[in-house]
Amino acid sequence: MESNSALIIERDGDIVTMTMNRPPANALNNALVGRLLDAIRALSAEASPPGIVLTGRGDRFFSAGGDIKEVAGIEISRPRMRTFHALLCGMERYPAPFVCAVRGYAVGGALEFLLFADYVVANRECMVGFPEINHGLLPAAKGMRQAARKLGLREAQALLYRGELVGAKKALEIGAINEIAATTHVTSRAVEVCGALRAKEPKLFAAIKRSLNLTGQMDDASLEAMTIDDLGAYLSEDSSADARARFLSKSSTKV
Repeated sequence: MESNSALIIERDGDIVTMTMNRPPANALNNALVGRLLDAIRALSAEASPPGIVLTGRGDRFFSAGGDIKEVAGIEISRPRMRTFHALLCGMERYPAPFVCAVRGYAVGGALEFLLFADYVVANRECMVGFPEINHGLLPAAKGMRQAARKLGLREAQALLYRGELVGAKKALEIGAINEIAATTHVTSRAVEVCGALRAKEPKLFAAIKRSLNLTGQMDDASLEAMTIDDLGAYLSEDSSADARARFLSKSSTKV
């Protein structure tokens, strides 16, 4: 286990659990955001990146979002937002599964984490939303774009314009979370899902994830080149031939 008080990192085989640990609300100050960014970059650089489960300490807050005490003028806010933007990019581009285990509130910047996750497990008491407009703050542009992309423009507008929070049922309906679990089972279920996704062929998972997350920012020529490069890299692997052979063997027995 690795801990620097604000972030606890635990590794079990191919799964790394990161716990945000800033009582009482796990607010995202610059130090915690920087620590998350460093950890994700380090894991991304591994030869075989593990799955990540991100959660918050306690049952009331996954995270209350950005630490408003640190927002005091553009000279302080500018580097802070740049680091946060880099963190969202790191989550979006992380090649292995990235799963969030949510208990309680996940608002503002914390909701942006959910929107860049591959899967989100939350408890029935969870509350999500973008309250920034009520507090004189502005969400990250990258997070707002992702909200429109993932939730649909109308749902994103409702959350961002009104600044109201919604509960687990509504969050599930609009796609902010994937499933609801009992509070005591949220993390274990998230680890289970992350493990199942991590068991997929890593190169194929990474290629599919990259296509889903980044192709909207690419032109057709770049898409074609990326597809050919990914396909060539995977088809040259023994695991690809083995997987196709297993499929063909099963198909032949059904004829």
